[in-house]
Amino acid sequence: MKALPQLPLWTLVAPVLGWLLLAGTRLDLGDAYLAVLAAGLLIGVLASVHHAEVVAHRVGEPFGTLVLAAAVTAIEVALIVTLMLAGGESAMALARDTVFATVMIILDGIVGLCLLVGGRRFHEQQFGLYGVNAALSTLAAFVFLTLILPNFATTVPGPYYSNKQLGFVAIVSLVLYGTFLFVQTVRHRDYFLPANADHDESVHAAPPSRAVTLISALLLPVGLAAVVLIAKAISPAIEAGVARLGAPQALVGVIIAVIVLLPEGLAAVRAARLNRLQTSLNLALGSALASIGLSIPTVAIVSIVNGWPVQLGLDEKSMVLLVLSMLIAGQSLGTGRTTMMQGAVHLVVFAVYLFFTVFP
Repeated sequence: MKALPQLPLWTLVAPVLGWLLLAGTRLDLGDAYLAVLAAGLLIGVLASVHHAEVVAHRVGEPFGTLVLAAAVTAIEVALIVTLMLAGGESAMALARDTVFATVMIILDGIVGLCLLVGGRRFHEQQFGLYGVNAALSTLAAFVFLTLILPNFATTVPGPYYSNKQLGFVAIVSLVLYGTFLFVQTVRHRDYFLPANADHDESVHAAPPSRAVTLISALLLPVGLAAVVLIAKAISPAIEAGVARLGAPQALVGVIIAVIVLLPEGLAAVRAARLNRLQTSLNLALGSALASIGLSIPTVAIVSIVNGWPVQLGLDEKSMVLLVLSMLIAGQSLGTGRTTMMQGAVHLVVFAVYLFFTVFP
């Protein structure tokens, strides 16, 4: 195992440490233990990013950017379903709130930060226009069908789909996401490759060995699962803190979504700093697509089986912010070149979203 030294020791320890900290939550260790959990959460996020980048470097683009997105989304879906089953019919707006928060954080927060960081360092960055256009058009179809159209359906009053409508939209979501994956990885794989790969030294760096890749591939889901479960464990404390501040409970979903998306966000920003904006956008937009493409069908099955009306439609304020985000993304990512100006615009919209979440 000569390849083991390529993995820092802390990245090997962090996933195990996360599960040990989770075991400690069964004991009554007081509020001080929450700070320990928060520290373990941060270490787990950084370790997950490292392992994801190791696997991504080994398998290459665009498959590498799917690794972290698929792992995080699968765990996110499992967390949503767990909370839905625990909360019953009272938690039927959870999927909508989580998906909406995820889309806004990715589309405005992560993408905006990547464009700002990359533009500040390199003045102007390039990416493959065809691949990003495919992702944005798919994402537009997703958000309108799942978060806006339910408000205008008439079979069931309110922001709900009937069981037939929900089942149909779930199937459409799977077809859209499956088609996108086929285009990204098979039919038009070149659309998603870095535009400046020939000048990016990190792309041509020696890939990790099979042993290192296998270890990272095994530790990645282990670490991500610990991250999500720790976030779930500290969520009651977050809810109590939000309540003391007098802020809406929707802020809790935003905070949890930020924690869950930290690995993807850090990996995307790091790629932008290395002038690999295509990789950043593949990761960010792919994560948003996976969040909807996998969450909505799963939630549909749970709600139909249990006879629970799942609330999907957004309120008017949220719809305005979502449409604004999609329009800005279409403009800022519509030329194949970006500067820090586009990043600043995305981040301003993200700040507006956060402000109106706290002060609706």
